[in-house]
Amino acid sequence: MKAISVADAAAAMGGRLIRTCEENSITGVKHDSRECSAGDMFVCIAGENRDGHEFIPQVVEQGCRTVLISNEEALPEDADVNAILVDDTVRAMGDLAEYYLRELDIIRVAVTGSVGKTSTRDMICSVLNEKYRCGKNLKNYNNDIGLPLSIFTLDESYDAVVLEMGMSGFGEIDRLSRIVRPMIGVITNIGVAHMENLGSRDGIFQAKMEITNHLLPKEEGGTMVFVQDPEFLTRERTAGDYSRIFVGTNGKSDFIVSDITEEGIDGIRFRLEHDNEVTDYAIPVPGRHNAFNGAAAAAVGTCLGMTLEEIGRGLARTQLTGSRMNVIRKNGLTVIDDTYNASPDSVKSALKVLEQSRTEGRRVAILGEMYELGEQSEALHYGVGTFARSCRIDRLITIGPLARHISEGASGGALKTSHFKTKEAFLKKRDEYVSQGDVVLVKASRGMKMEEIVEVLTEGQEQK
Repeated sequence: MKAISVADAAAAMGGRLIRTCEENSITGVKHDSRECSAGDMFVCIAGENRDGHEFIPQVVEQGCRTVLISNEEALPEDADVNAILVDDTVRAMGDLAEYYLRELDIIRVAVTGSVGKTSTRDMICSVLNEKYRCGKNLKNYNNDIGLPLSIFTLDESYDAVVLEMGMSGFGEIDRLSRIVRPMIGVITNIGVAHMENLGSRDGIFQAKMEITNHLLPKEEGGTMVFVQDPEFLTRERTAGDYSRIFVGTNGKSDFIVSDITEEGIDGIRFRLEHDNEVTDYAIPVPGRHNAFNGAAAAAVGTCLGMTLEEIGRGLARTQLTGSRMNVIRKNGLTVIDDTYNASPDSVKSALKVLEQSRTEGRRVAILGEMYELGEQSEALHYGVGTFARSCRIDRLITIGPLARHISEGASGGALKTSHFKTKEAFLKKRDEYVSQGDVVLVKASRGMKMEEIVEVLTEGQEQK
């Protein structure tokens, strides 16, 4: 982080500097007291379980000399610190991130969508790194706390940043878009994730389109990239004061994807046509849908003056963040760790990857519950089961009460199904269901913590 003065930080956040000390600048922003050290500003966040104000003595002992607070009474009388008082520390941190990002004056790309936004973010960053020094969100930090924290890791050495924006309700993308004020925005798709909070796919579409609220206007180069669909991400429904680029499969799109070849866990190949030029690309990321994510990354690269060769090299070097199609294998057992999150669309895509994966043993899917699907939850779980029944896989294991509907949807065909109420119940009998030589997909919503199954299955194994 580039150093900024405590006074400038307080002004940017609309806060009152109610106490000062000899240190007059900050070189980092942290919300985890365990990570704070000299030069940092500690953001005191009052959470459901703990109040960050309780940890002020700890961070001071660790060398931190600036604290952002919303409760003046919680500030220890003997604390030798700069104390900035605001009404809402999370919102103030976002205001500071907005100010700080303008000070850096770098290319700003924002990505959202129901599924695939992190993969798309990673692909765009990999592409841009062929020409620019490009940053991105830390890990999966894509909300009103994580996105600002990610911004504070940037400095003047960066030319560009790709920032993923997550949400669970209306207004959240608007807030994040205001912080970033993107030059280029990307929407990967409109799915059913967060249906419980947003009511319908139309509600999800409206919430995702909030990314355009603070996009640069057309005359300043503002551009939106849409992975086109026939219902929501159409030319008629996405009009605004910005240029538009559409990714799709026919002549109505600006970037036309064709000839997708799936190679299971080894990745995909596809052909991309743009401005009468046709290029073949390969991405070491499984899943047919990633051809469209890769095409969106290519569109962003083209907007920023990159050559087809540069884009191809960047896509070929893509590495995904976290437990997203992470392949772990040794001694014949292959585990596809896709435990970061799940929606009906992403589970179906993962099942297709499993189907296409080469193996000397069986293809086994271990699926848990999908959350935030609202009143349609049971039907959507059942639909995933129906889809699984049509796939060329050998065994389906479901875990959790809602996931029982996946097994029910898959029953009646050749696919062998088994259901367990808990992860622990499955792990006690795992050797009866997973054998050496198998390729095993593990996937569920983040709250299921299915990585615990991956850890047991891959104990002592090496990552690809």
